Amino acid sequence: MRSHTGVFVGNLLFTAVCCSAAPFFLLVGYFAWSEHPGWDWPAVLLAFGLAGTVMIPVLAITTTRQEFPRITHGHRVKGDRTPYGDDTFVMWAPVSQQAPARARLARADVLEASLVRYQPDGESTFTTHYGNYTPDEFTPSIRVRLRVHDTEATDVAAEFEATGEWRVPSLCLSAITAGRLVVLVDGPAEPGARRTVTPDWPRSALLAGTRTCRVTDLDGRTTVVTRRVERQLQQMRISREAGGVAMNGDTIDLRRLDPHTAARYAALAACPEEQAPVSEPGEEARLLADELPGEKAAFGSVGRRWSRRGGVLVRARFLEMRARTTFQDHGPVLDTVLRIQPADGTPPFDAARRLTVPMDYLTVLHRTKEVVLAVSPNGVSYDVDWARTSLLAGITAAKVITPDGRELPLTDRPDTVWALMNLLASHGLSNPGPVLDLRGRRMRAAAGILMDACA
Repeated sequence: MRSHTGVFVGNLLFTAVCCSAAPFFLLVGYFAWSEHPGWDWPAVLLAFGLAGTVMIPVLAITTTRQEFPRITHGHRVKGDRTPYGDDTFVMWAPVSQQAPARARLARADVLEASLVRYQPDGESTFTTHYGNYTPDEFTPSIRVRLRVHDTEATDVAAEFEATGEWRVPSLCLSAITAGRLVVLVDGPAEPGARRTVTPDWPRSALLAGTRTCRVTDLDGRTTVVTRRVERQLQQMRISREAGGVAMNGDTIDLRRLDPHTAARYAALAACPEEQAPVSEPGEEARLLADELPGEKAAFGSVGRRWSRRGGVLVRARFLEMRARTTFQDHGPVLDTVLRIQPADGTPPFDAARRLTVPMDYLTVLHRTKEVVLAVSPNGVSYDVDWARTSLLAGITAAKVITPDGRELPLTDRPDTVWALMNLLASHGLSNPGPVLDLRGRRMRAAAGILMDACA
C-alpha cells in the first residue's frame, strides 16, 4: 500500500531534479553577492534561485495532494452534515448532445455495448480544459445496440432496434451497464422510415437508478421514485414540455412548481409501479469495466507498520459527484461528498474531497456507491484504497482457494469480501490480487479464521 510519505518523497525528488537549476543559481548568486554586493546581476540570480528553490517543496506538496487521495479533518463539511439521506446520490453531469425540439422522448434497452476508442494523450498527470465541455480524448466512444420503445409514435412501429457509436460522459457509463437509456427519437412517422436516435446521458443515469430521485407532493409527503421507470419517463416528458423542472439535490418539490405542472406530476402517483431491477437482463453483453482503465481490484496490500500500530479499514459512501474540467488518463477529477463511518463507532461525518475516480468504477455506479478507506493509526486521516474498492464493488470477481485446493467464488458476496479484507489487514497480510490462496506459507497461520469468514 502506497504511503503518503513515500509519494511525497518521490515527488520531492522528481521536482528537485526538474528544478535543479534553481539551487545552482541560488549558490552562484550568493557567492557573487558576497564578493560584489553592489552589483545588480548577483541580486537577480539570488532572487531567482531563492524563488525556484522554495517552489520545489511547494510543488511537491501540491502534486502529492492531487495524486494521493487523503481525507483529513480539513475536508469535513462545515457545520451539520449535508442534508442528504444515507441512500442518496446526487450527480451533476455534463450537458448531453442536443436533439431537434420535435424529437420524442423514449426508453431504450441496451442489448450490446463495446468500447471503440478511449485514447487520452498520456503526456501529463492532470489535464485541465477550460469551458463547459468534455474533451473527446477523455470521453470514451462506445458502440451500442439498442432496442427503442417509441411509445409516443402512433403511426410507426413502437419498438425497433438501432445501432450507433456515441461518446459517453464518464459519469454516465453506469447507465449502459444497467441497460436502460433515455433517448430522443426524431424522424418521419412512416413505416420503414429512418429515425435518428440521440441518447440523453444525464437523464439515462437517472432512469438507470444511478442518480436517486424523490418527489415531494403538495402535502409535503416524499415518495422515492428511483427505478420507477415508466413514472420517471412521464416526469421527464412533463419537465421537457414545461421547459425544465429543477431537482433540489435528488428531490423534485411540487410545491415549487406552477399549479398546472404540479398537478400533472401529482397525477402520476395514482399509478403505483414496482421498482425495475438494478440491472436489466443480459448485463454480460454490455460490461465495460474490463475495457476501461482503473486500478486493478485486489484484497489489498498492507503496510506492516500501519497494521502493527492499529491502522484499520472503513467503508464510506458517495453522496455526491460533480463533473469538472480536469482529467487524468484513468478517470475524471470530480468534486465529491462522502459519508464516512469512523471505526471507533462515533457518528458518521461528511467530507468534501476532490478525487480522481477510476473509469471502471464509474461503470458500476448504479450498483454501488461504496468506497474503502484506510484509516491512519491515530484516526485523523483516511486514504482512498481503489484496489479494495474495485474488488468490493465487484468489478473483478473475488475468489478464495481453500487449504485443500477447493475454489470458493465470492461473486455477489460483498460482506464476505469485506470481512476477509479486514482480517488480512489486522493480521498484516498483503494479497495484491483478487484471488486469496490460503495454501501459501504466509496464509497458514490465519487460514482457519479466514475460512470461518467464508462460511
